[in-house]
Amino acid sequence: MSLVLAGLFILFLLMGLPIAVVLGAATMSALNLSGVPLMVVPQQMFSGINSFALVAVPMFVLAGDVMAQGEISKRLVAFADAMFGFIKGGLSIVSVLAGMFFAAISGSGAATTAAVGASLVPELKRKGYDPAAAASLIAASGTIGVVIPPSVPMIIYAVIAQESVSKLFLNGFIPGVAMGVGLIIVALIQGHRRAYPRGTPFNLSTIGRTLLSAMWGLFAPLIILGGIFSGIFTPSEAAVVAVNYAILVSLFIYRDLTMGQLYRIVVRAGVTTAVIMFVISASSVLSWALSSWQVPGAIADFALALTGNLYMLLLIIMLIILVTGVFLETASALVILTPMLLPLALQLGLGTVHFGIIIVVGLAIGMVTPPVAINLFVASTTAGLPIEKITRAVLPYLGILIVVYLIIGFGPLMW
Repeated sequence: MSLVLAGLFILFLLMGLPIAVVLGAATMSALNLSGVPLMVVPQQMFSGINSFALVAVPMFVLAGDVMAQGEISKRLVAFADAMFGFIKGGLSIVSVLAGMFFAAISGSGAATTAAVGASLVPELKRKGYDPAAAASLIAASGTIGVVIPPSVPMIIYAVIAQESVSKLFLNGFIPGVAMGVGLIIVALIQGHRRAYPRGTPFNLSTIGRTLLSAMWGLFAPLIILGGIFSGIFTPSEAAVVAVNYAILVSLFIYRDLTMGQLYRIVVRAGVTTAVIMFVISASSVLSWALSSWQVPGAIADFALALTGNLYMLLLIIMLIILVTGVFLETASALVILTPMLLPLALQLGLGTVHFGIIIVVGLAIGMVTPPVAINLFVASTTAGLPIEKITRAVLPYLGILIVVYLIIGFGPLMW
């Protein structure tokens, strides 16, 4: 029956149906053919989203949208430029650092790409940077948005794997920083080869002024993450704090948003959240069906029969994650892959947190790997460039992200 399900999934996907509809329709059809009462479908859909931890998803989406549309992101970019713009090709470093800053307050790759792109793309073009390379670097930096906490995919994974969100958040810092360092190295090499100009001259007065200007944005990750790790509030409560903080700063301190703009942001965040929840609920039915048919166990047995080499099996798992991320949206890929691959990962001795980091980073790389490359589409729109140009330009950054991904996967086992 699992083969029938796979066939229906591919068929509906080729028909161009939305991924949530594909997941639900394929699973319902397979369950109906196997004689399972369809009453189980709404039960499992509700069960899949009946989690307090998922309250954080719409809140972090909304907080990220508010910060992206307002002055918070622009002032963070200005501060990063004052710090590192004097280096040759320094705006490339600023692109990555701005992505890392915004990652610590948004939890979304697309939001990070949009916020940094809107602030930096015009300046990069004006300074003579290659527009496609600049846009692709911003898109690649956006992948860090779901690795450095807070992270919406980590919350979804934690719910599925029944792991602590705080533990995943705590272990997301080093991989996120490693991705950023890798992108900066490639960006600097390209900057010297293409003789990019220097940006803002180093000036302590400018640094101090931009630091004061960006202070409220810099406080955001300290409040959000500090509250979580100190035990003052849970990740879900932290998400609500993030929303209130972003709205208060944007409306009453920077005064860069109107109530009308805020209303439109809330509506857009609601639509985004509805899509995510629909995907999670539909994927939950699929996960239940696969578990009922003992597919995860069969996959683990098959993989162990192929080879007993720990590193080869881990490489296979990581390749599956990368390939899935190329074709599926992150939330649906998480809900499908986690119950299928987690039992095998546990047999290899990885642990749920290590595997969670592996799957989140692997799927994050899929955000800049066509055809389903949401960050590239956002960067293309922001920069006003064809997606084909940005796709070619992103290859060096994609290469370094894969190298970092391998280090993240194999490093803890080798150390």
